[in-house]
Amino acid sequence: MRKNFSNDSSSKNYIRKNDRKADRNAERKPSRFGTQEKTYRKVYEDSTEGSDSFSKKRVGKSLTKSTESYSRPTKKFASSTGDKRSYNSVPRKPVLIKRKVEAVSDGKIRLNRYLANSGICSRREADEYIAAGVVRVNDVIVTEMGMKVGYDDKVHFHSQLVRPEKKVYVLLNKPKNCVTTSDDPQDRLTVLDLVKGATNERIYPVGRLDRNTTGVLLLTNDGDMAAKLTHPKYNKKKIYHVSLDSQLTNDDLTKITNGIELEDGLIVVDEVSFVDDTHKEIGVEIHSGKNRIVRRIFESLGYKIIKLDRVYFAGLTKKNLSRGKWRHLSQMEINMLKMGSFE
Repeated sequence: MRKNFSNDSSSKNYIRKNDRKADRNAERKPSRFGTQEKTYRKVYEDSTEGSDSFSKKRVGKSLTKSTESYSRPTKKFASSTGDKRSYNSVPRKPVLIKRKVEAVSDGKIRLNRYLANSGICSRREADEYIAAGVVRVNDVIVTEMGMKVGYDDKVHFHSQLVRPEKKVYVLLNKPKNCVTTSDDPQDRLTVLDLVKGATNERIYPVGRLDRNTTGVLLLTNDGDMAAKLTHPKYNKKKIYHVSLDSQLTNDDLTKITNGIELEDGLIVVDEVSFVDDTHKEIGVEIHSGKNRIVRRIFESLGYKIIKLDRVYFAGLTKKNLSRGKWRHLSQMEINMLKMGSFE
């Protein structure tokens, strides 16, 4: 019911009364944003007091949060419509959390990869053979691309039973007077003669080391990995210990550091330094995979290499491996090589 006031004094008293009531409500129910704004200003003034302009810019992002925790109003500030629920009890929209589902490997691989791992052909050639209908799986001719097979399946190429080779990785500390080849017509000692007892699979050396060059050499039947380790595109790091017949001068050391012009182009090493005070022992770090590159660098400056030892190759070292001895790579080393984690 609307009230009528007979005089101005009663009207003024009513207005003052309502103003006092509004002030009390305002004190009891603080503003959501006014308090935070004051808090931000206080934090900014406290953070930048006595500091330079750079410090003010640096703390700018920290001003977006209040130092005082703000809680949502409770049910004593509920709406006047009679709803007794608090703001915290209001239903909120559920948040869907997407979780990455990891694929479970069933141990099967594509048929073209199976054939390639057997050493018959490449994957692309395997697709052509499959399309031609010369591949049978469990006595059934397969022409479908993308079919997967397991090691329990019987795969025939023409009439030949196919079995993929087990991947083998052997690290050898190569000695002198040993050639890096699988078959030598002069019947000299080869690196395969040194690792005869390592595996029954056919393995091959990754890259080449000269007959009188010693050190780290990897042998494997994993063609994909061998290509990645030797192709110039990937530039795997190698470290050599060089022993010279005479002292290396500082001028020649500077020339090697700046780059040496050889018949096949400019060669720049990553790092070169003296190993001892005699200046005859040199350490060379290089990524280039060109043939006899380290020997040619020093021979171009008139030096003769007495001893050349590769101590590091793509993350592999000869630590705890005597000259002429070999060992299998650990699973961690194999994984690191496959991921290309080494330079």
